[in-house]
Amino acid sequence: MANNAFGIDLGTSNIKIYSRNDDKIMVQKNMIAIENKNTLFAYGDSAFEMYEKAPGNIHISYPLSNGVIADIKNMETLIRYFISDLQGNNAKPADFYIAVPTDVTEVEKRAFYDLIKNAGVKARRIMVVEKAVADGLGLDIDVKNSQGVLVVNVGYETTEISILSLGGIVLSRLIKVGGLKFDEAIRAAVRREFSLIIGGKTAESVKIALTDLEEQAKGAVVYGRDIVKGLPVEREIPTKLVEESLEEHFNTIIDNVKVILERTPPELAADIYRHGIYLTGGASLVSHLAQRLATGTGLKVNVSDNSVTSVCMGLAKIIKDDNYKSVAYAIEGMSK
Repeated sequence: MANNAFGIDLGTSNIKIYSRNDDKIMVQKNMIAIENKNTLFAYGDSAFEMYEKAPGNIHISYPLSNGVIADIKNMETLIRYFISDLQGNNAKPADFYIAVPTDVTEVEKRAFYDLIKNAGVKARRIMVVEKAVADGLGLDIDVKNSQGVLVVNVGYETTEISILSLGGIVLSRLIKVGGLKFDEAIRAAVRREFSLIIGGKTAESVKIALTDLEEQAKGAVVYGRDIVKGLPVEREIPTKLVEESLEEHFNTIIDNVKVILERTPPELAADIYRHGIYLTGGASLVSHLAQRLATGTGLKVNVSDNSVTSVCMGLAKIIKDDNYKSVAYAIEGMSK
């Protein structure tokens, strides 16, 4: 097996790329900044630094929306630059393994393939892996045996709920609830209670810090614009308000997990009862989500230690271990 191989997990918020050469995973913001409509100004984490702060001639965007590619041209540019960075600006032919959501159309799946093919990265072979299967492998589950496994991946814009068995996906459901919805709920609550407009980045940092703030019995200090006076102000937001604002979205995730469980064949349901739910994804660590999921379903919840990179770790396993190569496939009508 040639050493030059990459595993790519395109998240709406973060792009994760595993490089076989140095056996490491790069995590960067899946973001691009374009100046005057056609000049690349910044990409990745440096584009995110400018987000919500840039002048009008610099457009900053996420090329992905709800887990699928919304802006193929900018996404190709990002892939080309990230792969070039990882190869030290010395592009060599490589194999690419890309994770795709299950609950998307064939056209959307094909877009992931075309993205790599047309990005100018000298792709020797492009293989597709179902995201939930890669997730299972990244969580150290032997997805090729016959036990049923329930994986809940809470991402930036979507949550993917999947039942795995025998290297495939028995049931899957993709819902449009994730970290972004959590941020929007926090912003709406702060606006309603304090007449204060805060930015998306501020809401995200409150969400991330929530567990620590609760342990220290402190409120979250935020800066924003007072709606009445129109002036910048500082406010302390009680954690209780933040917690209550997230409740509705937690319930949506729990309800959808229950729908999947109701459709699960009895033998697989018995396995899931024994092993519990595997919770992963960048937004899965939000305070109280795991506890609420456990209470709502009556099942044990196993929270991933590597929630952001679990899919990429699964892709790394497929690249390194011939035993798992069979879970990757080429899209029909395309050369391997």
